[in-house]
Amino acid sequence: MIARRADPYRDTDVIDSRAPRVNQTVVALLALATLFTGSPIFVALQAAQLWIGLTLGRRFCLSCLFYFEVLQPRIGEGPIEDSRPPRFANLVGAIFLTASTVAYVIGLAAVGAVLAGIVAALAALAAATGLCAGCEMYRVAARLRGIRPGPLARVDLADFGAAPRGEIVVQFTHPLCTDCRTLEDKLRSQGREVVTVDVAKRPELARKYGIALVPTAVAVAPGGIVTARIA
Repeated sequence: MIARRADPYRDTDVIDSRAPRVNQTVVALLALATLFTGSPIFVALQAAQLWIGLTLGRRFCLSCLFYFEVLQPRIGEGPIEDSRPPRFANLVGAIFLTASTVAYVIGLAAVGAVLAGIVAALAALAAATGLCAGCEMYRVAARLRGIRPGPLARVDLADFGAAPRGEIVVQFTHPLCTDCRTLEDKLRSQGREVVTVDVAKRPELARKYGIALVPTAVAVAPGGIVTARIA
């Protein structure tokens, strides 16, 4: 058994980045099965499975169980990422697959096929390349709602226990996030002073500053003025 940094059933705010790609593979195959057979049973089953997983958690997600219990112990743990983007992608997929199922049932087979085709194409793209349309939608929305000059022009340095004499970088992070560690190492290698905020331990600060995605990093002047968005 491999040593896991992130427990897939307890550390649900992060996820092994390979797990969503396995799930997308299953989604693509079942959507394609509906397109080839004309039967809505496949998209209906996948829609139900997505809704169950979203509602009850990974222990009730069959593709998640297959990855975490069968594949991951054999191939090892992949990079750990924020689980919110793939979760949002699953929500979008569940909505489209549900709509496809309803369309087939009420006799709008062409509409159902188009919706299933969209899901199949996007899921196959995500599975093959890692480019997840739903995840990117979430990230764009997160950036629009996150820290940026304008709506949030200042932070309270006392929140972070910082009293810098020069510019610092405030990075919102998670201890299991691979990209967070990579970004922090890069910033420190550039000689920048980095103050990290663990959103798992300080969720109130994540809410206060509208942090919807990690890593999020901003350059902050001594007076608390946000001068630049870094990530």
